Amino acid sequence: MEITVTQTVTPEDQEELLTGLRAYNSQFIDVSGWGKLGVYARDESGKMTGGLIADQKGEWLCIHYLWVSDSMRGSGLGTRLMAAAEQQAQEMGCLHALVDTVSFQALPFYQKKGFRLQMTLEDFPQKGMQRHYLVKALGNSTNMSEPKNCNG
Repeated sequence: MEITVTQTVTPEDQEELLTGLRAYNSQFIDVSGWGKLGVYARDESGKMTGGLIADQKGEWLCIHYLWVSDSMRGSGLGTRLMAAAEQQAQEMGCLHALVDTVSFQALPFYQKKGFRLQMTLEDFPQKGMQRHYLVKALGNSTNMSEPKNCNG
């Protein structure tokens, strides 16, 4: 058996590893309700001014990226992107949302949107910063259990 250590992860190596991981996980997790979600805002010329990318993992919307261009910050675009994503997530069957943010990013924004701080990881990604994990019940859901892992 050969073990290789590299700082270069090829798309082929990643897919081979994920194929094996998904095969193992499928014994325990029903992934039929999993999928992707994208919400994008574009100006009149078609240039993106903001967007959100997330995964649905069962009853959870796992938000990976939210971005609003400098020219649109403070305009309410972030709020509109989040509202559209949450509405679509509920239509897809999501009861909860999970997001993480770094201390210099958008913690107060998410809290204003009803997200509750679940955990903070100190000194991530570097000393003096924190990574915050937040959760939110969507729609009429009042059962806020511990967040489930949104990796894999």
